[in-house]
Amino acid sequence: MWTELKALADAYGDRHILDLFQNGNRAEAFSVKDCNMLFDYSKTQIDDEIRAGLIAVAEKADLATRRDAMFGGAKINETEGRAVLHTALRNLNGTPVGVDGQDVMPEVLATLDKMSAVAENVRASDFTDVVNIGIGGSDLGPAMAYIALSPYHSGPRCHFVSNVDGADIADTLAGLDPAKTLFIVASKTFTTIETMTNARTALAWLEKAGLSADGRFIALSSNKEKAAEWGIPEDRVLGFEDWVGGRYSMWGPIGLSLMIGIGPDNFRDFLVGGQAMDLHFRNAPFDQNMPVMLALVGMWHNQVLDYATRAVLPYDNRLARLPAYLQQLEMESNGKGVSMDGADLTCQSGPVVWGEPGTNGQHAFYQLIHQGTRVVPCEFLVAAEGHEPDLAHHHALLVANCLAQSEALLRGRDLDEARGKVADKFEGDELERQARHRVFPGNRPTTTLAYQKLTPQMLGQIIALYEHRVFVEGVILGINSYDQWGVELGKELATALGPLVTGETGTDGKDGSTAQLVQYVRSFL
Repeated sequence: MWTELKALADAYGDRHILDLFQNGNRAEAFSVKDCNMLFDYSKTQIDDEIRAGLIAVAEKADLATRRDAMFGGAKINETEGRAVLHTALRNLNGTPVGVDGQDVMPEVLATLDKMSAVAENVRASDFTDVVNIGIGGSDLGPAMAYIALSPYHSGPRCHFVSNVDGADIADTLAGLDPAKTLFIVASKTFTTIETMTNARTALAWLEKAGLSADGRFIALSSNKEKAAEWGIPEDRVLGFEDWVGGRYSMWGPIGLSLMIGIGPDNFRDFLVGGQAMDLHFRNAPFDQNMPVMLALVGMWHNQVLDYATRAVLPYDNRLARLPAYLQQLEMESNGKGVSMDGADLTCQSGPVVWGEPGTNGQHAFYQLIHQGTRVVPCEFLVAAEGHEPDLAHHHALLVANCLAQSEALLRGRDLDEARGKVADKFEGDELERQARHRVFPGNRPTTTLAYQKLTPQMLGQIIALYEHRVFVEGVILGINSYDQWGVELGKELATALGPLVTGETGTDGKDGSTAQLVQYVRSFL
């Protein structure tokens, strides 16, 4: 699949990206504009020939047919026999979507209305704080979005607990008033060990203050019976179907904490943004399709050029948790080693995704990006407008830094220029030595996603864009992006190791390292 593209990469290996800009309209020709967003991938090695080759790969994978199957409710999660319909959660027009011959949209819209009613009830109550207890997709999505949309906060303060480490819930509850705190327990089965351990700790905290669970818990779960055992009535239980994966679930009940924080109207705007990107993804030709081109650029860097990581660098402080969110979205979805038919992959799967917001990262890890021996493709995000008009000079400096970093990675600095920087301070061999430390290789690929302003609708568009990127990459790789068997083994072993750590059972049968570590921990108990 990748042979011809790898041949092009070898043929153009010494070409400088900057030289491609001799074509005066390159920036426009290698960008996608829609939905008040601009995706610029002109600062990469991709040219017309490479782009055509990448699109041919997508067409060979029958991407369009697979895309239509997903939106149509087909069971494209083949290892679990499930549809993949997080897109239905933002299908606000109610256009019918069938699963097993039944239209799911009436129930989806009814659940959204129920969410709105519950959220309004909480917002009108005496609760000052809401603690969302979940893990993985039940935490990363709403936690990220709540921070991102802080200018729209208008309800109770929302907090997020996920780690089974007692420090997480202890630090979160410190300073909160039990009488004014509501808990949302997000667990599809209501049995997730980390989530339910934290939920029991929350209940004990209430009981210590002389309070009961009555009226102080909401369940986001499909297990109404388990929720009822906690005394949570059915009208405070919001369920979701198995065709919504955890890391794709904040568009529905898992997003209740976000809806409480920003209000139902703003939450619907968030859904509107996701739906707008869905329509773009379904209708735009591949070369003008933002999710498709975002995916193909990433695959050019990873599968063709063998760049093992990608840095996500939002120059938007409120998107501080976006890199962590995308780590799960991309690495749990496409971190697979076998294709859909169970055969070993013959190419690399998804890359390592990491990052931090700018400008902080510039004073941390950008040194490696600029002058290190490994090439790290960078994906910048930046808004044209901020939310603080009185601090417009801050935003101008932020944007300038973002654009400067991508330009610096493109241009670099050669040895002659470096000599000129220090020629007035050094001479001879010392001049050469000092100059070499100031050389920047340049020719390092970047993309930039620019958007008008980080509103609820814009955040919805951004998240849906990355969701569809994952889908495109998964289809081309021939893998299932919607299961996550890789997390199962660790869960099973953790359950078995619990009694060992507490000393209830011995370490017979464990490897020497694990046995030694268990004994070390036991020595302090």
